[in-house]
Amino acid sequence: MGGAFARTVVALLALAWSGAAVAAAPEPWQLGMQDAASPLKAAVTDLHDLLLVVITGVCVVVLALLLFVVWRFRAGANPRPTRTTHNTVLEIVWTAVPVLILVIIAFPSFKLIYYEDRTPEADVTVKAIGRQWYWSYAYPDHGNFSFDAFMLSREEAEDAGEPALLATNEDVVVPAGATVRMLITASDVLHSWAVPAFGVKRDAIPGRLNETWFRVDEPGMYYGQCSELCGVGHGFMPIAVRVVPQAEFDAWVEQAQARYGTEDDTSVAQR
Repeated sequence: MGGAFARTVVALLALAWSGAAVAAAPEPWQLGMQDAASPLKAAVTDLHDLLLVVITGVCVVVLALLLFVVWRFRAGANPRPTRTTHNTVLEIVWTAVPVLILVIIAFPSFKLIYYEDRTPEADVTVKAIGRQWYWSYAYPDHGNFSFDAFMLSREEAEDAGEPALLATNEDVVVPAGATVRMLITASDVLHSWAVPAFGVKRDAIPGRLNETWFRVDEPGMYYGQCSELCGVGHGFMPIAVRVVPQAEFDAWVEQAQARYGTEDDTSVAQR
């Protein structure tokens, strides 16, 4: 009896510990958005919730007005239809109310656009290059080493215990709590680097360097995909980001530098 109880306690502790590692990925039959892993995604979710309230209110009011009109001006109650063609108060109301709604939406929208556009002082810079059909990454702040990330086959993903069509042979590794600046471009056609849990989606355009940022405090695995129709391999360009403690990130950088080598030229714009 005591041995069974001890095994149960150990199993529960192991389950709790395994749940401590965050993993953000789409789930079958998922209806809502992924949980926010960054302050940017939290701001996006807040705006989404506000818009949901606004549009629900608009739909309810419009439906109520339609039902009132159907009941109030039905043929049985109005054998002689009114010939009214002008109502000043009504026209002012249906002009002012939409303007007020747009103003309510505009302020948080502009605030979010500015928040997304203005990258804070970055602790780490990562460059993502979209290719047909995989991603290449470079770390210009750490010797400018680079590597390619290809999607794992379904069998490889299952063997590694990772989600199929989302896992890659090489992860983007960043430190927890650090502000990460993403520089995004492409070498061939349009791509889009997107990680839903970060609230990040930025087009990768050949000949152009786009920029975005994120900060994630919880270590774990976060998944995304190319979100631009880039050709026959579009559905096979996953993005896997591994967020680790700073000490683990420093150790990974040393290993990556030894494995991939470094470049003397750290100019990210010329790579």
